[in-house]
Amino acid sequence: MKNILKIGLLLCLSNTLLFAQNNKISAIDFKPLIGHWQGSLTYLDYQTNKPYTMPADLEVKQIEDRSSFVFSNIYPNEPKANDADTVIISDSGLKINDEIITSKRKTNGLLEITTELTGIDGNDNKAATIKHIYTFGTNEYVVIKEVKFVGSTKWIKRHEYRYHKN
Repeated sequence: MKNILKIGLLLCLSNTLLFAQNNKISAIDFKPLIGHWQGSLTYLDYQTNKPYTMPADLEVKQIEDRSSFVFSNIYPNEPKANDADTVIISDSGLKINDEIITSKRKTNGLLEITTELTGIDGNDNKAATIKHIYTFGTNEYVVIKEVKFVGSTKWIKRHEYRYHKN
């Protein structure tokens, strides 16, 4: 009986390690994102519950620390909203900033990376699971943020950035 439990435990551990290996990323995965992107941001306005679309550009640069990138968001019609985020790939390759990578796959020549974290979202600052889906290649980059509030089973698309390179 003890041997069966040990074998079961080993199988679970090996499956967990295999799952983690398959989701592992590195700075090389992000290389196609370096450069200037043009596109749009569509977000869900929680007050009106309607989507709103506006122009959005993006400049991505790799920092000297090879596993870090600066994503500068540029909003041509709302320059006061311009901002920058530093994206850090963990040493293990299993996280982007504090977000756990839940899947990594190639689809139609594009890389799709999905992450999740527990956080706060919405006008009411409710607890939620927040999911980001990053899909990109050399000329296309899409980021979708979905939110599932605590106590709900429904995912809400919070926003979508859609970019292309010239």
